Amino acid sequence: MKILLVGGGGREHAIASAIAKSPRCGRLYCAPGNAGIAEIAECVPIGVMDFEALSAFALENEIDLVVCSQDDPLCAGIVDYMEEKGLRVFGTRKNAAVIEGSKAFSKNLMKKYGIPTAAYEIFTDPDEALRYLESCSFPIVLKADGLALGKGVLICGSYEEAAAGVKEIMSDRKFGEAGSKMVIEEFMTGREVSVLAFVDGKHLALMSSAQDHKRAGDGDTGLNTGGMGTFSPSPFYTEEVDRACRDLIYQKTVDAMAAEGRPFKGVLYFGLMMTQNGPKVVEYNTRFGDPETQVVLPRMETDILDVMDACIDGTLDRIDLKFADNAAVCVVLASEGYPVSYEKGKVITGLESFHGKQDYFCFHAGTKTGPGGEILTNGGRVLGVTALGATLKEARAKAYEAAGWVSFDNKYMRHDIGKALDEIG
Repeated sequence: MKILLVGGGGREHAIASAIAKSPRCGRLYCAPGNAGIAEIAECVPIGVMDFEALSAFALENEIDLVVCSQDDPLCAGIVDYMEEKGLRVFGTRKNAAVIEGSKAFSKNLMKKYGIPTAAYEIFTDPDEALRYLESCSFPIVLKADGLALGKGVLICGSYEEAAAGVKEIMSDRKFGEAGSKMVIEEFMTGREVSVLAFVDGKHLALMSSAQDHKRAGDGDTGLNTGGMGTFSPSPFYTEEVDRACRDLIYQKTVDAMAAEGRPFKGVLYFGLMMTQNGPKVVEYNTRFGDPETQVVLPRMETDILDVMDACIDGTLDRIDLKFADNAAVCVVLASEGYPVSYEKGKVITGLESFHGKQDYFCFHAGTKTGPGGEILTNGGRVLGVTALGATLKEARAKAYEAAGWVSFDNKYMRHDIGKALDEIG
């Protein structure tokens, strides 16, 4: 098979690695890719939003399967566009991708179909939002309605903080048009868990659970980021929690989307909160999570191309999705100053340390190749260092060991990824 993967981050590097393992993979292209992906795929300098150029490339090169896992192009309709050109695409169509593209849509969907989530209100007028906040208890959560690179969520501990947040999101438009509408919802407490699922419109196949660390600083301090590290499976996602989620959330969401005339195909991400009143949905994403993908896919034993074909063809119920009985931990190496401001173009050394090591992975998120062939930093999140182990604690120790193999100026990472594992002895 000839495959075109659209994207260029750590998630796409993990997906590319999974695809490259398939005996069905003949030639793999990635647009635009990055320096790490270039080691296993031919990178093509086409942006993810250039649907016309991507489609032309796919047609000219007789691509058998296009894989898209990035939120912006999915919500903008890349799957619809390419399917109209006669291409076979794994990803979510525009009318279903709205489950991530609009938080107001997803909250109203959950309310209509009885899927547990936090209580909420939706606002398009900042003055009305401010009046509503006067009646609220704190902390409270403000969410920009649209896509905001995982950063359009503010947790506010007081009315003053919330009022400043309303100004930031709705008046100053810090997150652009994503802030033209805003959701205000109750603050939920509990353990957060991420669960990814392959979906074919009717059926779903759950992947292994994971737990992300969104805050920039140790001890869950600082600003929200796209993710500073993760581990899989989550020991806090128990059999009891799994049963509750299967009864109340997973299939009900897929059925709700179908009932709305928006059948969901692709990968559906469930961001869950384990509250005192049971599991509730924090958010949906219409794609593989990042960096969750970097700990989930290395543990997947089933051929990913078989699964993707089944999602497209509506035959996912025939797939036996299997994961290894092991664990994985990913530590993100970022540029100092992320997610606000940071320098690029720093030389990365030590990447050769990963060559030939079976249980270690270095997924490139923000890298590029320099004029002399050197690998340079090219983003806020630079690398996702992942290690496998028989247990989570073993995987965690190996991941931090491997994180020390890599160096670049302004290298920054959290030192407590998976620290919650200490609570379970």
